[in-house]
Amino acid sequence: MARRLRPVELDFTVSAPVRLVFSAVLAAPPPAVYRSLAVEVGSLPSWFTAVTSAVPTGDGAGRTVRLRGGVRFEETILATEPDVRYAYRVDVTNAPGVTAMAEEWALRPEGRGTRLRWTMAADGAPPFRLGLRLAGPGLALSFRGAARRLDRRLTPARPPSPGTGR
Repeated sequence: MARRLRPVELDFTVSAPVRLVFSAVLAAPPPAVYRSLAVEVGSLPSWFTAVTSAVPTGDGAGRTVRLRGGVRFEETILATEPDVRYAYRVDVTNAPGVTAMAEEWALRPEGRGTRLRWTMAADGAPPFRLGLRLAGPGLALSFRGAARRLDRRLTPARPPSPGTGR
């Protein structure tokens, strides 16, 4: 059953009762990473395999995301700063226990690549909060895999080094 969540703003990503933060360095530059996150929304399932579909709504002001296992989110975009930040809040979900949720993807140049930081911020009933904290290591693993797949998608294959025999 879908439920409407408490509307939150961007500052919730720093003040939420539960915050999970993950980061990775990608070889791809910030413009390419940002494009995959914020412009090519439908590409999300190709690199973040927990996601089965992501569809922009409201002329890009929102999106509907479905996860494996049947969880669904209707989201409102809170920030679109090209090559810097993409953030959204969840307005409606069928996930139990959650009362508020927002996520932020922050990008920062690192060498020729990008440091990508994903913040998941949430509030809910005490069992939900505990469950989300306990899910942290699994979410970290999922994020690392997604970051690797995204980087492979965005970074052209490199020629073999001389003398490697490849």
